[in-house]
Amino acid sequence: MHRFRCILHCRAVCRGFPARPQLRMTLQDRPVASVPDRFLSTHGQNELRWDLMPDQIKCKTDKLIQKITQMYDNVGALDPDEVSFENTLKALADAKMEYAAFRHILDFPQYVSPCREVRHASTEADRKLSDFDVELSMREDIFQRVLALQSKQPDLKSEAKRFMERLVRLGRRNGLHLSKDVQEEIKSTLKLISKLCIDFNKNLNEDDTHLLFTVDELGGMADSYMKGLERIEDGRFRVTLKYPHYFPLMKRCHVQETRRRMETAFHSRCKEVNTAILEQLIPLRARVARLLGFSSHANYVLAVNMAQNSATVARFLDEFHAALKLAGKQELRYILELKRRECEEMGRTFDGQIHAWDMPYYMNQVEQVKFAVDKDKLIEYFPLEMVTQGLLSIYQDLLGLTFWQVPNAHVWHDTVSLYSVQDTASGEEIGQFYLDLHPSDEPDWAGFRLAPMVLSSREGKYGHAACFGLQPGGLGPDGRRRRPVAAMVANFTKPMASWPSLLQHHEVETFFHEFGHVMHEICSRTDYVEFSGTLVETDFVEVPSQMLENWVWEKEPLQRMTQHYKDGSPIPDSLLDKLIASRVANMGQLPLPADRLMNLRQVVLSKVDQALHTKPSADTAEEFARHCRDILGIPATPGTNMTASFSHLAGGYDGQYYSYLWSEVFSMDIFFSRFKKEGVMNPKVGMEYRKVILEAGGSVDGADMLKAFLGREPSQEAFFQCKGLPQLGESG
Repeated sequence: MHRFRCILHCRAVCRGFPARPQLRMTLQDRPVASVPDRFLSTHGQNELRWDLMPDQIKCKTDKLIQKITQMYDNVGALDPDEVSFENTLKALADAKMEYAAFRHILDFPQYVSPCREVRHASTEADRKLSDFDVELSMREDIFQRVLALQSKQPDLKSEAKRFMERLVRLGRRNGLHLSKDVQEEIKSTLKLISKLCIDFNKNLNEDDTHLLFTVDELGGMADSYMKGLERIEDGRFRVTLKYPHYFPLMKRCHVQETRRRMETAFHSRCKEVNTAILEQLIPLRARVARLLGFSSHANYVLAVNMAQNSATVARFLDEFHAALKLAGKQELRYILELKRRECEEMGRTFDGQIHAWDMPYYMNQVEQVKFAVDKDKLIEYFPLEMVTQGLLSIYQDLLGLTFWQVPNAHVWHDTVSLYSVQDTASGEEIGQFYLDLHPSDEPDWAGFRLAPMVLSSREGKYGHAACFGLQPGGLGPDGRRRRPVAAMVANFTKPMASWPSLLQHHEVETFFHEFGHVMHEICSRTDYVEFSGTLVETDFVEVPSQMLENWVWEKEPLQRMTQHYKDGSPIPDSLLDKLIASRVANMGQLPLPADRLMNLRQVVLSKVDQALHTKPSADTAEEFARHCRDILGIPATPGTNMTASFSHLAGGYDGQYYSYLWSEVFSMDIFFSRFKKEGVMNPKVGMEYRKVILEAGGSVDGADMLKAFLGREPSQEAFFQCKGLPQLGESG
């Protein structure tokens, strides 16, 4: 399951506008129930609509553009001598709030609607709004009014001052201080970049590639997996490339040819069309960076991150790679020996090499060999309903929140739930979130009836797991606080009449990660939408969600989210201890090849991203193959191009994929320095974390938040200890 949040707002080419999105249940410790009558006036439906027809999406898109244009025109028409906080800064803040509050009912359906026509209309709305984002970002008249206000040195609150300084900085980053000719070239190029990014992701969302296999070709797969597959008339099974199908097969199927076919297909998704798009994006991004005075696109995007420049990122990645290199080679030899033994036992020819389709399979074997973790038995204790109950209970207790399920909620599909989030101490509703956890085989929605089909995933639904910010928090034009709304979208196996939805442990980790982003969105208490929720530095945005992954490796939280799907019995201590040991053993004690090799793969992806965005052009398939060969020691499969389906490169992480490793330095420091020492379920520490890290959103620099919560400068010590590595120099 995809562990990474998809940045679909405010990480667009302009880095300044919210471009693209962003039954009674009783928990063990407290209920999550339907909202009681006394709360319905304030704890009920939000104003977001998900039943718009294609023509309505088009009409509302045009009206929103007209309305926001007029609000900006009003500011742009001001006499520079007459600008003030009220008529300039607050007016722009109100326009941004209005825009962000209504935009995502138009561009979010492309990721979740079961109706192809609606998805298409939403994608077209996204194109139009993304062009509009560029227009807004290039408004020189607005930039000049903000500069005029800044020159007056108004007495502003700290967040208002930060907002003004951000507008000035964004104006310069968009070239509004340059000549008209240069501005026009930047504008036209940014619009083309935006269009290409939308096309890249649309191609991936609509990809429906599948393969057919016999029972024998799926040897090694668990009953729970086989029961979730469609069986066609000739007896073969239909296997898609969606995560719930792909990753379990790659880890468990002992038929090499099946794994080879799946891996080849997976890394050939949209190969022709998206390779062409990506290799257009690279020179276009480089051109804009040069026009703005930067040596590369990477240096352009990194200038507003914690890392500041590509040299710092290169040093961080090189140091981490150097620390992993020897262990990586040893562990590659270890899994090669596992392969040799298996080939000998099964009477197969041993080719003396680990291929890309071997890596997940033998990494999974490592856990069984070293720690005897019975994955088939383990999954029986993670029914999705119980995991959801436990997760919601843990987050409530840790952060001082109460969740209420909204009855008869207006949603985009009948499998989606809406929850109201209340501050437990004050009773105030602080936000709402949707959970869209399942694929679906019922594509009937909003008056459209599609051709009958049996699919493992909802047609056109976003294929990974992600948090989408749907409505930011902040102060509205009337001074009243607007509550944030977010959605978690995932593709966990849908329960059937004869079989529940059972999660693998890494899927539980994904659930905690993405829900951590949801809490970042919901707990934010900023005045300006510009800083709401996850709108922080890109290399800080993963810190809160990565930190919260640690709870799926701790005994008390695990006990709260597990029970056997048949009889409700608790997970045996022996099984739980082996699971925890499979992680703890790597913390400076025993080597764990799976973890080290996965970290090396993260280095590969980070370096590929940096290579693509520090050059004026690139052969994307060759760059990926070269880094796999040089760093991982495992060749990319000939004829494939993983970067064509590397959605981060067109989803806001261009030049910034290193952020996952970079953020992990800080997330480990937070967890081991505070929560592990003071109690993983300590509500006092949890509330301090909520106040200092989550509520601040982007209104405070990430480095300052870390110092405030840790009481000192952040350190790499916990990060390197967790990797079983010696600590190296500071990352900068």
